[in-house]
Amino acid sequence: MAARSDPLADRIAGQPADCISLSSTNGPEIVDAHTILYRQGAGRTVWKTGPVGACPSLAPLNTLIVDVWGGQLCRNDRFRVLTPGTSIPSPYCRFTRFTPYTLPDKR
Repeated sequence: MAARSDPLADRIAGQPADCISLSSTNGPEIVDAHTILYRQGAGRTVWKTGPVGACPSLAPLNTLIVDVWGGQLCRNDRFRVLTPGTSIPSPYCRFTRFTPYTLPDKR
C-alpha cells in the first residue's frame, strides 16, 4: 500500500492563532491521533490543530463532534470523537492553537 502524502507538504507555517473563523473553513479532517486540519477557502491555507494531551479514539475516518460557540473555533474549545458503528462518543477533548500552513506564491 502506498504511503499517504503529507497534506502540509510544500506549505509554509505561519504564526499560531487562538481562533479561526468557521465561515470560511472546511473540515475537520483527522490526519492522525495528534493532527486535525481545517481548510480555508479554496485550500490555499490549511489550519493545523490537535488535542491538548491524549484524546481517545482520535483517528482518521472517525467523526468529530465539536461544541461551537459563535462563529469561531478556538483553542481549548471542546470536542468529542465518534467511532463508526458506535453511538457513544469519547470523553471531551480540547483543541490546541491553530497554525496556518499556506502555499507559497507561484513565481
